[in-house]
Amino acid sequence: MAISAEDVPCCAPMAYERIPAEVSGTLAQAFKALGDPIRLQLMSMIASAEGGEICVCDLTPAFTISGTTVSHHLKVLREAGLVDAERRASWVYYRPRPGLMRQLSALLAVDEPARA
Repeated sequence: MAISAEDVPCCAPMAYERIPAEVSGTLAQAFKALGDPIRLQLMSMIASAEGGEICVCDLTPAFTISGTTVSHHLKVLREAGLVDAERRASWVYYRPRPGLMRQLSALLAVDEPARA
């Protein structure tokens, strides 16, 4: 059965529901943190790390910026609620916070209408 233009609403909503005001601030802060290319790369490395976490000692060599600057970017991700950090001796290990990541993913998920 083919779908005609009349079957698909012209301006179907992209989201299922409106974002509550109390949640929008948290989500905006997370998106702002991910708006920097270095932080986006760091987040990708942390989220895809084997074992679910990665040491800062493995993150720093991947960039041409100083370790201090990498630490600053990691602090921004941590303050935005995107990652957790745990100090072990002289190293800090980072892991993603899946709850907020799921919220961001759900917000960006769009159902595309079926096409003929």
